[in-house]
Amino acid sequence: MIGKLRYNLWAGAAGFIFTFLFSIRNNLWLTSLNRAIIAFAAWFLLAYLLRWVFTLAFAPADLSAKQNVTDAGPEEQVGARFDMTTPSQDDEELMNLLKQEPENKPEGGAFVPLDPPKLVSNKNPEELAKAVRHLTEK
Repeated sequence: MIGKLRYNLWAGAAGFIFTFLFSIRNNLWLTSLNRAIIAFAAWFLLAYLLRWVFTLAFAPADLSAKQNVTDAGPEEQVGARFDMTTPSQDDEELMNLLKQEPENKPEGGAFVPLDPPKLVSNKNPEELAKAVRHLTEK
């Protein structure tokens, strides 16, 4: 318990010191001390809450199963905690997606430059020139 409480005390002390140092410039020392004590309590509780959330999120599977006393099957517990495992390497569908080859494979594996389609305008070049002159005059 002492090791776990130490993190909360360090967080509270850091909040106390920062609040006192930033508050002493603009306030009386007693006002700064009161605000620093309130900051100590707030940071202490915030560190406790953060450690509690991390403990729940990263709890081993066997501990979370012991905490659930209900008769729920494993299908109902899916998503109940953060699972950091990756899929197995035997998953054929995933492997096929990763090893997918391009459909348009050039013969012999030679380099084929990109040939994009040409943009063709249906407008008369004189009308386009008038439009550009009109826009540049403004």
